[in-house]
Parts: sequence; C-alpha cells; structure tokens
Amino acid sequence: MSKALTVNKTVSLRQLMFDFLYKWGMLLTVVALIAIFGVASDNFLDPFNIINILRSIAIVTVIAIGVSISLTVGGFDLSVGSTASLANALVISMFVWHGFGATEAIVLTLALCTLVGLFNVLLIVVLRIPDMLATLASLFVIQGVAMTYSYGGSITENMVLPSGDMAQGTIPPGFGLLGQVPTIVIIMLAVAVAAQLGLSLTTHGRRMYAIGGNPEAARLSGIRTTRYKVIAYVLSSLLAGLGGILLASRIGSSQVNAGGSYLMDAVAAAWIGFSLAGSGKPNALGTLVGAVILGVLQNGLVMLSVPYYSMDIIKGLVLAGALALTYFQRR
Repeated sequence: MSKALTVNKTVSLRQLMFDFLYKWGMLLTVVALIAIFGVASDNFLDPFNIINILRSIAIVTVIAIGVSISLTVGGFDLSVGSTASLANALVISMFVWHGFGATEAIVLTLALCTLVGLFNVLLIVVLRIPDMLATLASLFVIQGVAMTYSYGGSITENMVLPSGDMAQGTIPPGFGLLGQVPTIVIIMLAVAVAAQLGLSLTTHGRRMYAIGGNPEAARLSGIRTTRYKVIAYVLSSLLAGLGGILLASRIGSSQVNAGGSYLMDAVAAAWIGFSLAGSGKPNALGTLVGAVILGVLQNGLVMLSVPYYSMDIIKGLVLAGALALTYFQRR
C-alpha cells in the first residue's frame, strides 16, 4: 500500500513539474537566455543593446500577431511576408513616385493590403482550398505582384524611373519616426495588447477560438464561420501591411522582397506563443514572448560570434521544444 502511494506521489510530482514548465517554460527560457548571454557577453545587458533588441523584434511581432489571428480560426496565413513586401513597395512608391503625404500613403497602403486578405478568403472560403495551400499560392502571387510593381528593383528617392525621368517625390521626415524607438516599440505593444484583449475578452474573440477548435460545432451553434474567417484573414493582411510600413520607415526605402525574411520568424513566434501560461492556443502575448525569445537568441548569438549559418539550427530547436510541450500536453 505504501509503495503504491509513493509511486502516486512521484507521478503527481512529475506532473506538477511538467505543468509548471508547460505554463511558464517560455518565460523561464527568456530569463535563462538573458542570464546566459549577460554573463557570456559584457555588452549584452547594455541599455542600447536592449533597445536594439526591442527595435529588431517589433516588425516580427506585428506580423506574427497577424499569423496568430489566422490560427485562431483554424487557418494559417503564409502570405504575410509577401504582403509586408508589397506594403513596403507601395508606401515608398506613393511618396517617391506620386508625392503623397504620410497619412494618405499609409491609409491607402493598408486599404490595398486588405485586398490580399480578401484574395485569401476567395481561395479558402469560396474555392475551398486548404488554408496552408491557398496562402502558399497567395505568397507567390503577392510576391510577384510586389516585384512587378517595383519593376524588380528598389524604390528610393531620386531614382531613375523606367521612363528615364528622375523621381521627384520625397519621403516625409515624420514618416521615419515610425521605425524609431520609442514609436515602433509603442506600436508593437499597442498591437499586442489590443489583439490579446480582443481575442480573450470579447464575444468575437471567443467565437474565433470556437471556430478554430471545432468549425462544424461552431457552425451548428449559430456562429457565422465564414464572416469570422474573412475578419481573421483581413486582419492578418492588415497587420502584415503595417509590418511592411514599419519596415519602410526603418530602412527609408523599398527593397526587393524585403518582407520575405520575416515570414519564418513570424510563424515561429506565433507557434511558440501557444505554450504561454498553458493556453494551448494562439494568443498575442505569447506571440510577443516568442518574438522576444527569437530576438534575444539572434542578438546574443551574434555577440558571441556564432556563425550566421548556424543560427537557424538553434531557432529550430527552440521551436521544436515549444511545440513538443504544447502537443505532448494535449495528448
């Protein structure tokens, strides 16, 4: 009898330890990484370096929250990187080619980015193509549109247009402030908080989670699943467009496929976020913490002179560990 009790206590203790790690392992990972890199590098904890990390994760976080929103309805938006590239090209071209002001250019760019979300909805809802395959096709289409629109090159002030004329427009000085600290960090935090509150505290957010959990049961309960899928993909495209605008503000030009490099980090951050506080579902705050983990890893490894071609190995292992915790707990 006592032996059985001992075994039960051991199992319960292991379960408690696993539950603790499942809920708070991500935050512990952040603390551990900061401690390790802080000891290994004299400059890691320098305030200027911390600011650099926050600046570096802002764009990834905004785009990743868009991915998280698509995940809430059981989807998966792979077109966010291309959408960011398109927004990057659109907003700079409106300044340089057409002489728009900052407000007009930003609003028009975001409005055009909603068309990407509607295109994804057409493929997924109307044509019934699986989400991942539909947005993979959309990725190539939007990437091609962005490159065609920019004539396959960069868009900068004083560039030579295909017609042979010189571009006369300039980038407004105030636009550059969007990509600088503290503005870009404030935007990142505002998006994260707004998305988290919207998903966790509103009826619409709970309905989106219900669709992601069991779409047929959600439909039978009276939830308009099509409407919420439209909302999810439009919001995802809008946030990807905002990420592209922030990128344009940060670098002051449009580069070929500039947003493509953000796709995998955004996807990783969104999936890592599943395990925050044991939620087991997409959430904005978890996505923010996932982006912090990736940003700290990237920055710390650079400071330790780890070869750039080895960094993806470590990122992949971190993502695999987070997913293992999430899906093992579900089983």
